[in-house]
Amino acid sequence: MTNKLDYLKVQAAMGRMSRREFFGRAAALGVTGAMANTLLAGAVKAAGPQKGGTIKVGMSGGGSGDTLDPALAANQTATIVNRMWGQPLLELEGVSGLRNVLAEEYSSSPDAKVWTFKIRKDIQFSNGKPLTAEDVLATFERHAGEESKSGALGILRGIEKMSVDGMDFIVELSSANADLPYLMADYHLIIQPDGGKDDPTAGIGTGPYIVTSAEPGVRFTFGRNENAWDDTMGFADQVEIIVINDDTARVAALQSGQVDMIDKVPPRTAGLVARAPNITVHSKSGPGHYVFIMHCDTGPFDNNDLRLALKYGMNRQEMVDKVLFGYGSVGNDSPINASYPLYTEFEQRAYDPDKAAFHYKKSGHDGPILLRTSDNSFPGAPDAAALFQQSLSAAGIPLEIKREPNDGYWSEVWNKQPFCTSYWGGRPTQDQMFSTAYYSKADWNDTRFNNAEFDKLLIEARAELDQDKRKAMYATMGGLVRDEGGLICPMFNDFVDATSARVAGYDESPSGYGLMNYYAPAMCWVAA
Repeated sequence: MTNKLDYLKVQAAMGRMSRREFFGRAAALGVTGAMANTLLAGAVKAAGPQKGGTIKVGMSGGGSGDTLDPALAANQTATIVNRMWGQPLLELEGVSGLRNVLAEEYSSSPDAKVWTFKIRKDIQFSNGKPLTAEDVLATFERHAGEESKSGALGILRGIEKMSVDGMDFIVELSSANADLPYLMADYHLIIQPDGGKDDPTAGIGTGPYIVTSAEPGVRFTFGRNENAWDDTMGFADQVEIIVINDDTARVAALQSGQVDMIDKVPPRTAGLVARAPNITVHSKSGPGHYVFIMHCDTGPFDNNDLRLALKYGMNRQEMVDKVLFGYGSVGNDSPINASYPLYTEFEQRAYDPDKAAFHYKKSGHDGPILLRTSDNSFPGAPDAAALFQQSLSAAGIPLEIKREPNDGYWSEVWNKQPFCTSYWGGRPTQDQMFSTAYYSKADWNDTRFNNAEFDKLLIEARAELDQDKRKAMYATMGGLVRDEGGLICPMFNDFVDATSARVAGYDESPSGYGLMNYYAPAMCWVAA
């Protein structure tokens, strides 16, 4: 039987036999459907990448307000769309690792204040224009400009001067930053012709695909970029990204074969989805976290006692159990967890209705507190809001919940309304996470946290090359966010995605982010 099964695997992997025929013949040999699916997936992967066909992806998070301007990417749909047509200088790889992309190598001065990135030669943008170091410079000028609304603005503020020497892009910092190469992997920093200054939404880059249509909030389609230089991706002839914000509809689309992969499988149903013989569920722990965010500069959240009341009124373990169903871990009102190399553990903040009631009374606030939520903020967010409402009621704190439409949540609610549910995918380093979301001048400071001691330590920690001292600085900063900030972080989520047996090449997200760091449709291939 073994020889016959091996023969069937080879024939199916090489496309000489349909999936239906393979499963039928395998069943005749006494192989279960689940085992046949596993055997076929392994055989297809071993056969190597195959070109051709179409990969369809069902994504959450997209809205009609999305744009192809990478500077404004604010959700996972925008991220995966930009991955298709554009590339950064460097990209995350493995645990705390980096791989060279458009920068073939990089180096720094001994004091980590001057960094040089050597740009690859003989690369063309999808419009045929050669990539130059001037394009890289222009890209960073656009993102770092004073009028910039880029999500990367906060991490680029330490740059004092940028210049070009041949194919070298040179960055001079006002103070040392040993983490600068990691910042180059930020998903906003897609290199565009002339930096995208002429048309940032043109979708012209060096990635494996070109944009063939774009309907924000609906779908995006892509065809292969014939000028692409990287042969490790771009195997499918076409890719289609379909925005499906409803969790049930997204899972149903995968189960029915309408799409080949989806993100954010609801933890409540992940176990059931995984039982299907033609579907594989992928789960990866990492720095992603589901949050409730308060604007520290807007009443009643400008009172720290009120913020503490809400933090003590959160039953974190119950939320992890009933919303994540084992696909995650308890948070502690800090955006940093053990996935960061310089992590310091704090005493876990426990649910304490008495302390919550004490701080609520001390705040002087009276009346209901309005929380806005949506399925689009994170899977199960409305359920999490309802659990929060119940746990607060034990402390005598009234919470009013307003369920907002999925479409427009990221443009009309997040970073605009003073109290809402949200999520962060995390960042590769503590400096980047803090700089993006908690530095007082960061455009994406969605809690309006403004603490002079925190800002001072943030700058000093970048220049500190002694790792023990740096770790202590980050611990202090994390404590300030935890005890004085507007972040309520009840849980760190696993990234739970799923693929059908129709695609092969899926690698278990080496960077700790979902859908292979959102490169899955570009790096997988059609198996049948």
